This record gives sequence, C-alpha cells and structure tokens, in this order.
Amino acid sequence: MKVVKSEEEWKNQLSPEAYYVCRQHGTEAPFTGKYNDNKADGLYRCICCNAPLFTSDTKFNSGTGWPSYFDAQEGAITEIRDTSHGMIRVEVRCSNCDSHLGHVFPDGPEPTGLRYCINSVCLDFEPEEN
Repeated sequence: MKVVKSEEEWKNQLSPEAYYVCRQHGTEAPFTGKYNDNKADGLYRCICCNAPLFTSDTKFNSGTGWPSYFDAQEGAITEIRDTSHGMIRVEVRCSNCDSHLGHVFPDGPEPTGLRYCINSVCLDFEPEEN
C-alpha cells in the first residue's frame, strides 16, 4: 500500500537533511554518507517508509562517494526522467512512498551494467542476523 503523508508529517518524521534529500530532491555531499563505506551484510531500506530497496550483495565501490548498487529489489524503485541542472539523468524514487533516493546510470558492473547511486541519508541498514 502506497505511503502518503503531508509535508508536515514528513518534516516531523525525518531529520532536516533527510527531508531535504528525500522530499525536496536534494543530494548529500559525496564521501559524507554513513553507508558509503559500509561492507556489512544486510538489507538497505527506505528511511521514509522502511521498504526494502537494496541488498548488500549488490553493493559495490563505484568511487563516486555515494553508496552504489548494481540491482534493486524487485518493484522497489520507480525511475523518472530528470532534466535538472542542465543534464539528462534518470532519478530513482522509492516505489512505496515516492521519496527521492538518487539516480541510476548505465555504467555499473555486470550482471546488470547499472549503477544505482544512492544518498545514504535516504537509507536505513538492517544487518543480516548470523
């Protein structure tokens, strides 16, 4: 079921930085996000609605300064054409709550050739239980 909240509800739920990135389509500074260097096994979820987005086995070091994944959970991501900042890119949003997550580029590793470039502030990490 799609999560719909008022802007006031989002502001009350999220930190100012998370609100800026997730709800106002901002970007965190490269190499500052808490999950950029995370190598633990587990599941990355949407900070806004807790939907599963990416697994650690699809994460790779792209060298860009943002967590990068070569694949997303099935049905988790909505792609939107983004022509902001004089570029043509593909924005990715959480399919469950429409939160901005980052962008996807066609320069990732096999098997998909994709690079989901995601802001850490949009994610919550659930470590795998041993």
